[in-house]
Amino acid sequence: MFKKISDALKWIGSHFLGLLFILIVLMVIMPNNDGAIDNSNLQEIELKGPIISSDEILKEIEEAKNNKRIKGILFSINSPGGAVAPSIDISYAIRDLSQIKPVLAYGGDVMASGGYYSAIYASKIMANPGSIVGSIGVIMEGANIDPLLKKVGIETQIVKQGTYKEVGTMSREWTPQERKELETLTKDTYDLFVKDVTMARKLNIANIKNYADAHVYSASRAKNVGLIDLIGTKQQAKKEIEKMANVKEAKWKEKDKFDIFFDKLSSETASKISSYIFGLKAVL
Repeated sequence: MFKKISDALKWIGSHFLGLLFILIVLMVIMPNNDGAIDNSNLQEIELKGPIISSDEILKEIEEAKNNKRIKGILFSINSPGGAVAPSIDISYAIRDLSQIKPVLAYGGDVMASGGYYSAIYASKIMANPGSIVGSIGVIMEGANIDPLLKKVGIETQIVKQGTYKEVGTMSREWTPQERKELETLTKDTYDLFVKDVTMARKLNIANIKNYADAHVYSASRAKNVGLIDLIGTKQQAKKEIEKMANVKEAKWKEKDKFDIFFDKLSSETASKISSYIFGLKAVL
């Protein structure tokens, strides 16, 4: 394992200068579209991967909201979720955007947990037939490394003020009081999640066990319980938002060429590192 990690780091190091040079050259020679006439009337905003920060996508949403030429938004999601606060930030920003112009949320491979939370206030939600949808739940976990510390002869020393200041510690097993404190926190977050889903999707709270409770659904089952409105491909999603926006001739806003290149480079680098460290990967 350590040899594979070392090989991955060596690969990054040996290619770093070359990649940096390519990026600099592209930034210099790539044409700047700022002076070109932008007559786009539709825009795609993408949410990809684990949700760690919301800064960049919130900026995109705000720009789309203020761009009077843009008549509709395709909000493409391929995310298993992530941090609570950024997921809520994105969800509420989409809510504000959908009050001004139509937003179609589209679930690709995965639209689950925080990824689904981000989508709930869109004007409509569509998912790919093979998409995984739902997982309306909250989880908090931590390791107990006390046996390992004892084995290697390490003892921790702690000075604290406040009964629950050590909640979530890894150096020992949690006390019943600490566990209860964390359970209360996760329940509060879960209740907020369920409340927003119920309100946004106009669902019956009495049927909460059907659509929440961390169930993971196929697209067809998600539609049956009311989590999504439509099932279709990405191309069908584009046609749907064209219709929702009442656009006769669709002109999609082009993503910056440098951003496209950087996204592709980041994806390929991550894939390369993953293959070095983890070896073969199963795909479907």
